[in-house]
Amino acid sequence: MENKKILVITYYWPPAGGPGVQRWLKFVKYLPDFGIQPIVYIPENPTYPIVDENLVNEVSDKAMILRNKIFEPYQLASFLSKNKTKKISSGIIPNKKKQSFLDKTFLWIRGNLFIPDARVFWVKPSVSYLEKYIVENNIDTIITSGPPHSLHLIGLELKQKLDLKWFADFRDPWTTIGYHKSLRLSNFAAKKHKTLEHKVLNCADTIIVTSKTTKTEFEAITTKPISVITNGYDSEQVEKQTLDTKFSLAHIGSFLSERNPLILWESLTELIQEIPDFKSHLEIKLIGAVSQEVLETISQFGLNPYLNNLGYVSHKVAIAHQRKSQVLLLIEINSEDTKSIIPGKLFEYMVSNRPIIAIGPQDSDFAEIITSTNTGVFLRYSEKMKLKSVILDFYNQFLEGKLQSNGVGLQKYSRKSLTKELAQLIHANF
Repeated sequence: MENKKILVITYYWPPAGGPGVQRWLKFVKYLPDFGIQPIVYIPENPTYPIVDENLVNEVSDKAMILRNKIFEPYQLASFLSKNKTKKISSGIIPNKKKQSFLDKTFLWIRGNLFIPDARVFWVKPSVSYLEKYIVENNIDTIITSGPPHSLHLIGLELKQKLDLKWFADFRDPWTTIGYHKSLRLSNFAAKKHKTLEHKVLNCADTIIVTSKTTKTEFEAITTKPISVITNGYDSEQVEKQTLDTKFSLAHIGSFLSERNPLILWESLTELIQEIPDFKSHLEIKLIGAVSQEVLETISQFGLNPYLNNLGYVSHKVAIAHQRKSQVLLLIEINSEDTKSIIPGKLFEYMVSNRPIIAIGPQDSDFAEIITSTNTGVFLRYSEKMKLKSVILDFYNQFLEGKLQSNGVGLQKYSRKSLTKELAQLIHANF
């Protein structure tokens, strides 16, 4: 029997790097195993804040790729300040007290002139292009993936024009995402975001989210069915790694200003003072984009001698570091708005066989996952003494050569298992 065709509309696609690309890259890889042929629609000339050319090799040869030109305001903005444009487009927003006039101007423009985001100019040409393609190729199912949430507006217009089943996939929330409050929104812009969010959630046939909290949040806005399909891990072909000889605490991914964990820097500083030889073993390993404020805070605590700031590396190299670092750090913003965020790297962390120290707001969705899989320890920002105790316990296990993680029930988070869930959801609607 011929595979069912679906059209996937996504912005992030190789050579885009970072976490946003992984979800649909992996779904597309495994969907053909479950009787679904993915056709992927992506921008022809995108401006990606992070590029990882190695990911191009991971694109399934069974996927059909459609490309269409996009107008990118970030390309124009980069003439004024390439560095600031790159940071804002990747979600790294300077601390409010330290924002320059140019920072404030960029944020105001981003928040008030480009609603819901800077990819809004891709909506009209995409609808025009895809309407014709869908009709000519007898496609009856589309999936939009956001952010950027402009892609859901493509789905909205196509749904209004054609007889389609539309799945709206939210990798992150819309109006409650952490950085939304930093965009200097006018009342008009804030209301417009809410209006568009409401339209999308009530016009899509099915909503897909990555966390239980986002599901609960959206249930207050729509009566449409909402399914939780988390992110996950894939089987990575990485050579066996030799563990770091240092007691390395590694954070992998963007380290935003709002994630700056003072209790971690305080705990490490105190342990250096209190525990003989701790400083001779300590290494703080940062992999990915790091905000200037985080680096300044590390310096203020006198931790620069222990810092190894590697910057952005390819996904393959990041996986290798996950498996050879002694401890993995997972830091989320201490806010009610971030309880629903389950960082994509969590699932790769979980299968690395290395223990996780996670710090986040109370009742975080990812706390439950870490606890139930026995892959690490979750702490709230108020639990500094407990954090010190955990670090010391891991350090003693490191000295004894016994430090490792023994995860349980991880298989359900494999990308193939999660794609099976997605495929069952698609088939169930026909």
